[in-house]
Amino acid sequence: MFPVAIKDNVYWVGAIDWNIRDFHGYSTYKGTTYNAYLILDEKITLVDTVKHPFREELLNNIRQLIDPRKIDYLIVNHVEMDHAGSVRDVVDLIKPEKIFCSAMGQKNMLAYNFPPDYPYEVVKTGQTISLGQKTVQFIETRMLHWPDSMFSYLPQDKLLISSDAFGEHWATSERFDDQVNMDELMGHAAKYYANILLLYSPLVQKLLADVQKLGLEIDMIAPDHGLIWRGNPGAILQAYDRWSRQETTQKAVVIYDTMWHSTEKMAHAIVEGLVREDISTKLMNLKVCHRSEIMTEVLDAKAIVCGSSTLNNNMLPTMADILTYMKGLKPVNKIAAAFGSYGWSGEAVGHINKYFEEMKLTLAHPGLKVLYGPSAADLEQCVALGQQLGRQIKGQQ
Repeated sequence: MFPVAIKDNVYWVGAIDWNIRDFHGYSTYKGTTYNAYLILDEKITLVDTVKHPFREELLNNIRQLIDPRKIDYLIVNHVEMDHAGSVRDVVDLIKPEKIFCSAMGQKNMLAYNFPPDYPYEVVKTGQTISLGQKTVQFIETRMLHWPDSMFSYLPQDKLLISSDAFGEHWATSERFDDQVNMDELMGHAAKYYANILLLYSPLVQKLLADVQKLGLEIDMIAPDHGLIWRGNPGAILQAYDRWSRQETTQKAVVIYDTMWHSTEKMAHAIVEGLVREDISTKLMNLKVCHRSEIMTEVLDAKAIVCGSSTLNNNMLPTMADILTYMKGLKPVNKIAAAFGSYGWSGEAVGHINKYFEEMKLTLAHPGLKVLYGPSAADLEQCVALGQQLGRQIKGQQ
């Protein structure tokens, strides 16, 4: 690629990863980007680096603008290796006067065995540095989504460089939101939020309030993954407000796995009942739907309905996987129900309910179990369960 001007004397110099398909359990079926930003001023400043295999792409982008050895400052907003993986190579080349990071950023870099004699400069929320014509203001964003995370804000440009917030995993030749389909972009952004930031929703609410208190004027948001919000930064700010409140819609997600199609037949009948009540419903088979796609649908759903056959006195492994993953992300404001077929003892429904209770979801039904294959009467019970859930969904909106 090549550097892209995003503001006067501010450039995107990152890298595009077209091939990555898994990001620690998150399906990145359209790749991602590792965004880094170069500020040309009296003190030339690089904000973040890229994942280590892409270091030459970063340096080649910089070389098209300046000799990298002219860089004075390095800002490390986040120490995770998809952004700090090239820090050693960059520092060895440019030998910066200062490396700006949060206190936890310095601690984490030392934990990653970065040299202790690097010129670290620890900064806090509200602290500013002058680059010459431009100023950088720092905002600590602890646990969004690491303890070291922070934003860098350029007030003269009304530019917020937002680290891992407001991003998406999406590799494109375009760099800005107004160059792509907005519906697709918001879909990627929702997936990113649902799978990475959902459990930090209370902190997102605090962050949005802090940004308002600081009176930051923002007309561009430049995250470390995906597209830069130039045309409509308000859209992603409003979406984060909505997602972090965990607002729900009249929607249900029915998630299942099955051994001999009995639980699958139950799932389809439950969906029929929900649809009869005019509830938007997603039916997701764990054999074909990735956990991160399921969590994206869970984000704004009012009801989660999970079904599994019983195997070895337990649920199927795929159901244990999605429930463990979901529990870690801490969805709230939802009702839940379990169902499943069994041959001998039928413990799967009870195990699913235990997960729901641990997640503090509201059990809408004690659980529906069917011995071996469902009869016509059993399927009518499944339809009735779907209708009951539909009425509860509508009654709680």
